[in-house]
Amino acid sequence: MRILGIDPGLAIVGWAVLDFDRDLNPTPVDYGAITTKKGLSVSTRLKIIYDDMHSILEEFNPEVCGVETLLFYNNAKTAIVVGEARGVILLTLEEFGLPIHDFTPLQVKDVVTGYGKADKRQVQENVKRFCNLESIPKPDDVADAMAVAIATSRLV
Repeated sequence: MRILGIDPGLAIVGWAVLDFDRDLNPTPVDYGAITTKKGLSVSTRLKIIYDDMHSILEEFNPEVCGVETLLFYNNAKTAIVVGEARGVILLTLEEFGLPIHDFTPLQVKDVVTGYGKADKRQVQENVKRFCNLESIPKPDDVADAMAVAIATSRLV
């Protein structure tokens, strides 16, 4: 099964396409980050995210998608624009008719480490181990997206 994991953001959207065998062992197909520059208008940045998501979906044709939810931000303005980016991502996934599974960071950490309050480094190390990678994917958002894909595989 091919799963797309997404860690949404406005500046950086982490994404990872993983194939899973019958035993739910992941094999990375490709992964990366959609980045937008701070000086651009929010609408321009959202369009970049939309276009890049469209390209990823067309190229890799995932069967299902997992997306991390927004829980809390200290800055309301940040929460709003990240929510807008997440909305654009969800719209794009819906256009492709993909089943979408939402995960809180706690749920992702619980699946990947067995402990919902694990630190970021533990999650990254487990992603590296599960996916047989030589190093932790960078930026951090990419490792988070891989963790979301792994969490999604346990649901479907």
